[in-house]
Amino acid sequence: MIDPRLLRDPERRAEVEKRLTARDPELVAEGSAWARLAELDEERRRLQAEVDRLRAERNRASKEIGRKKAQGEDASEAIAAMRELGARLKAQEERFRQAEEAWQEALLELPNPPHPSVPIGADETENREVRRWGNPREEAPPHWEIAERLGWLDTERAGKLSGSRFSVLRGLGARLHRALGQFMLDLHTREHGYAEVWVPALVRADALVQAGQLPKFADELYRAERDDLYLIPTAEVPLVAMHAGEVLEAEKLPLRYAALTPCFRREAGSYGKDVRGLLRQ
Repeated sequence: MIDPRLLRDPERRAEVEKRLTARDPELVAEGSAWARLAELDEERRRLQAEVDRLRAERNRASKEIGRKKAQGEDASEAIAAMRELGARLKAQEERFRQAEEAWQEALLELPNPPHPSVPIGADETENREVRRWGNPREEAPPHWEIAERLGWLDTERAGKLSGSRFSVLRGLGARLHRALGQFMLDLHTREHGYAEVWVPALVRADALVQAGQLPKFADELYRAERDDLYLIPTAEVPLVAMHAGEVLEAEKLPLRYAALTPCFRREAGSYGKDVRGLLRQ
């Protein structure tokens, strides 16, 4: 999420807008979330100030009522005024809540601006090669063709179980899949100082928001509506959200976690075309 403080500094705001434009001019077009942010931020801050003022006024009124009662004075008018003030405060708090939600939703619609070092280009052909290791083969067959030829990948029987775009791994294919996962966990936990974590496959919506998956990738997620939970699209989601709302001691940082989970996602968009429509499992 973009730091809201960037919106209040004209120079820094202009730089963010320039970088967002490089990513996609529609991101800053009229009516976009970016175009609404400044107005929404100003409105929520104005309402926050009004709520704070009314709360302070309520506190003063409450003390005055207490003083009158302690001295045996009639406090009925002050109590009536207090009730009227409470109603105004409640209505203002609701307006502030709605403004805060609208502002948060607009922020979540915006992607992070690209780093200044990222070259601007029309498509992937204009990407800049940073480094190369080894010599790539020019005519290497795709992995699914190799796996099918060796009898490791069975899409026909997977179709019986789950429909199109799924796969069953068999024999050495299944063993290779298991071995790669084991290799990854062993490498990171034994040599790179990561702690292995086993995480739930179902998480709340706020965990997906914290990991940057919602609202952007809502169409790619699988939701268990009865329980109001989502299947995780990657282990990153629960790992990122695991310490949400906590204050971490600096001397304990960085925290390094590794996890191996299934990936439940629909693969909407361009990814599927690169792997013959196979879903990641």
